[in-house]
Amino acid sequence: MDEAVAATNTTVPPEASSATPTPPSRRAFITTGGTALVLGFVVPRLARAEGLAAAATGVMTPDAAAAAGVQLNAFVSIDTMGKVTLVTHRAEMGQGAYSVVPQILAEELEVDIAAIAIAVADGDPQKYGSQMTGGSSTVRGGITQLLKTGATARDMLVRAAAARWNVAPDSCKARLGQVTHAASGRTLAYGALVEDAAKLVPNKDVPLKDRKDWTVIGKPIPRQDTPLKVNGSAKFGIDVRLPGMLYAVVERSPRFVGKVKRFDATKALAVPGVKHVVKTERDIFGKMREGVAVVATSTWAAMKGRRALIVEWDDTGIPEVSSASLTAAMKSSLAGAPLSAKTKGDVAAALGTTPAVDATYETPYQAHACMEPINCTAHVTDTSAEIWGPVQAPDWNRGHLAGALKLPMDKVKVNMTFLGGGFGRKAFTDFPLEAALVSRAVKAPVQVVWSREDDLSVGPFRPGAMYHLRGALKDGKISAIEATMAAQNLMEQEPGDTPKKPNDNVTEGLPETYLETIPNYRFGDIPLVAPVPVMWWRSVYSSTNGFAYESFLDEMARAAKMDPIAFRRQHFDSPRLHALADKLEAVSGWKQRKAGEGFGMSLTYCFSSWAAHVVKVSKARNAIRIEKVWTVIDCGVAVNPDVIRQQVEGSIVMALGAATTHEVAFAAGSATKKNFDTYPLPRLRDIPPIEVHIMDNGEAAGGVGEPGLPGLTPALTNAIYDLTGTRIRKLPFDLAKV
Repeated sequence: MDEAVAATNTTVPPEASSATPTPPSRRAFITTGGTALVLGFVVPRLARAEGLAAAATGVMTPDAAAAAGVQLNAFVSIDTMGKVTLVTHRAEMGQGAYSVVPQILAEELEVDIAAIAIAVADGDPQKYGSQMTGGSSTVRGGITQLLKTGATARDMLVRAAAARWNVAPDSCKARLGQVTHAASGRTLAYGALVEDAAKLVPNKDVPLKDRKDWTVIGKPIPRQDTPLKVNGSAKFGIDVRLPGMLYAVVERSPRFVGKVKRFDATKALAVPGVKHVVKTERDIFGKMREGVAVVATSTWAAMKGRRALIVEWDDTGIPEVSSASLTAAMKSSLAGAPLSAKTKGDVAAALGTTPAVDATYETPYQAHACMEPINCTAHVTDTSAEIWGPVQAPDWNRGHLAGALKLPMDKVKVNMTFLGGGFGRKAFTDFPLEAALVSRAVKAPVQVVWSREDDLSVGPFRPGAMYHLRGALKDGKISAIEATMAAQNLMEQEPGDTPKKPNDNVTEGLPETYLETIPNYRFGDIPLVAPVPVMWWRSVYSSTNGFAYESFLDEMARAAKMDPIAFRRQHFDSPRLHALADKLEAVSGWKQRKAGEGFGMSLTYCFSSWAAHVVKVSKARNAIRIEKVWTVIDCGVAVNPDVIRQQVEGSIVMALGAATTHEVAFAAGSATKKNFDTYPLPRLRDIPPIEVHIMDNGEAAGGVGEPGLPGLTPALTNAIYDLTGTRIRKLPFDLAKV
């Protein structure tokens, strides 16, 4: 086995766990004097009556938000003209947060969504709680809080109007930003009431509307960020400009570890525009990775300076890894004893000597490959630090920067811009700290930009994984499953960590209801240790588990000589899942499929939502052609159906790339694929027709941004098996060579 890749037993907290904010305690309503009232989740703050110029773009800075009228709580302000400002504490990275979050607020606040301006929170966990955008949690984690926020504010406005008219509050009704007294026909706009409302003590537990009375939630309201992105006014991280700002690129070790032995900056400094060449660092799970930054008056000058830079790296004692060594390590480790994650019954006895299915599945390391490369602008002085950029977790960054720069938290400010894709990568705090260290070194605001090559070759990556599954049948049903996963553990990368606990995420993606009906199962984990930095990737463990488990279930259904959907139905009792299966069969024409057509299906559970796919394939010119994809998602409350469909479609496109082309290859300790010529994203011509259906039920809100991804690949490979008899157990695969 390669020295760099060894199967061991280890554990570790996530990189930014030390900076993870404490969630706010239960809502405490606090009244302050004067004209401003605060329904503070934590610290109340009086609003300032200043200009609203920034609101013209529809997305404001935190400072502009603070000036947006009377602040009813940490998230909502209303000015005397009735303009509502909502501070959103989650990133907008294409998932529609700036649309669905105000849509939820508008429902209970009773305002036109067009009247709501968006402000971006500034990484203050004391005011906003967790600001980590991930786990498809923006809606499912915030809908109840937002509804209560809107209802409480609306109740205060109604009571203010009733007091003005000397009538009972329940004789008044709020609608579209004004309060009406039905008996007299009098009306007052929110703007005229907000200062009186701010003097009232908020009622606790204001009743929420019945779902049947919703008029905003459930509507396909156009996205608020689309006009800004179409007309170019949306500000991404790379659009940030500051007085006296410089620009930098960093030469990093071509291998994942490596120290700067020496560098010669003579030729780099001779490039017009280059001002500084400084040694810098980047924090990878507590391990400082060294680099050399070229700082110039433009990004282009910095890039030219980097080409002229000479760096000698000290790789002494650093083990090398390659794709072959990583694969060999995973394969050999599967022969060992795993750490047991979940177990029930007598698996060995049930499997017997000849399991019905015995298969190994393999998924590759993959990059996040966001269309917007990594970038961050930082301005660090002796007493403060401020950053601007596409970050998924401003609160984590604030904590990390404060600790690394040894500054008080209140002297560190994080400004979150639009993200051009994140997929988990931009939750990592390495690149903001790197920018901050460069800024501190040159004593000026600096924008550090990663090239596409930097982004695709440095990591962190989604870990590759190998699964060994065995299964037994009894009376056409699964009587036993044994599954072992070998992979680097996302949670165990800190220095000194030794895996001692199994990865509890080993069943992620598999509907739990299956395990309730299977009498014998054993899921085990073999954590690998390798120098490759790894991190969560869209849908996290479900992205690889889904392929293995749903392919395996298809193999079990074939072994039982049963229809794949009917086979799965035997293993869940949930009426909700049967309704999902009914819908999938109906929309895809599953029961009407004909001989010679390749149909495959999957059913996965991810971040509190179920997604079921059917893929239809055919053979055209000796290549597999994907005729169509049908997806049915059950995400409970569907706040904005259009946004949900967009998210599912995006997940399917990303999954298609992950299935058919994407693989980060390694040689001599480096990633070898450095740009889209060797790591191609799906083109329009590659994308099949996609039909998305949303289950309509009264269940709690589930995730949307990720649940549509895990099941596409197994549905596709199951369809290919259905058509050709070829079982695909390793990704990626070439549709032209199946």
